[in-house]
Amino acid sequence: MLTIRKIDEDDSADFLAMGAAIDSETKFMLLEPGERTLKVEEQRERIRSLAERDNATLLVAETDGQLAGYIYADGGRYKRNRHSAHVVIGIRAAFTGQGIGKQLFQELFAWARIHGLTRLELTVMTNNQRGISLYKKMGFEVEGLRRRALVVDGEYVDEYAMSKLLDVEQPLMTK
Repeated sequence: MLTIRKIDEDDSADFLAMGAAIDSETKFMLLEPGERTLKVEEQRERIRSLAERDNATLLVAETDGQLAGYIYADGGRYKRNRHSAHVVIGIRAAFTGQGIGKQLFQELFAWARIHGLTRLELTVMTNNQRGISLYKKMGFEVEGLRRRALVVDGEYVDEYAMSKLLDVEQPLMTK
C-alpha cells in the first residue's frame, strides 16, 4: 500500500539513504553518487526549517514501511516570487512505472493550491524522455532550453525549463 505524506524528522536517515540510492540508480538527478554528504542531524534541521515555511514542502511516498520516492517544492523567499516554487522529484528505480510520480504530483498540486502558490517550475535533462513525459502528462509546459546546463559523464547536457500554472484556493501570498 502506498502512502503519500509530509516528511517527518524521524525520516531523516531513511530519506538520506533513499536519496543516495536514487543518485546511484540514475544519471537524471543533479547529484552524482557520493556527493550527498549531509549528516542525519543536518537533515533533521532542514526538515524542521522547512516546516516553518508556508510555501515549501517535502512529501514522501512510502510503501511497506520503505521510502520509495519524494517530491520537494521550494517556494520563493521574496514578495515578488513567493507564489512560485521550484520542484524536484525522485523515485527509487524499483518503484518507477507504478504511478508514484503521478500521485506525488497530485498531492503537491493540492498542497500548492491551499498555500496560494500559482506557479510550479522544474528543470529536466532533454534526454530524460520518461521524466518529460510525466511532466507533460501532469500539465507542465516547456518554457525554454538551458543549453549546456550540466556536465554528465564529461558531456554537456541541455535542460528544459518547464512550468505549470495553478489556480488557487487562497489569495495570493503577500508576506
